[in-house]
Amino acid sequence: MQILRCPAQLQLLEETLRKSLPTTLPVLGTVMTVARGNPASHEVLVDSWPHFGIVLTRLRPEEHRDPRDYYANQLAVFYRDEGALQALMGGTEAVTRARAFQILGMQDGLDEAVREVASARGMKVE
Repeated sequence: MQILRCPAQLQLLEETLRKSLPTTLPVLGTVMTVARGNPASHEVLVDSWPHFGIVLTRLRPEEHRDPRDYYANQLAVFYRDEGALQALMGGTEAVTRARAFQILGMQDGLDEAVREVASARGMKVE
């Protein structure tokens, strides 16, 4: 996963996400916040740039105070295909098993996809 920090990249991502509202709403708000100064210490990750398959927003890892606090460890996700979500959950350090977390998203099938990947990795889903 690649962290977007460049204002031009964030602006282009924001414009792209606006075209797919309302399903992009959970990540769009954070992208806008990061692009405008990032007072909440979030980061925006993509699997590739500029042709991304998934966008993930999260609190910067150094800001995590309690690994059991899944409210503070929220991830927001927008994906273009379910395979990108499965790759994210199954094989990257962007989502770690060392912390409790919750995933926010508005796409159909997100819950089922997360449960499927979690059960394959032996993770507990509530």
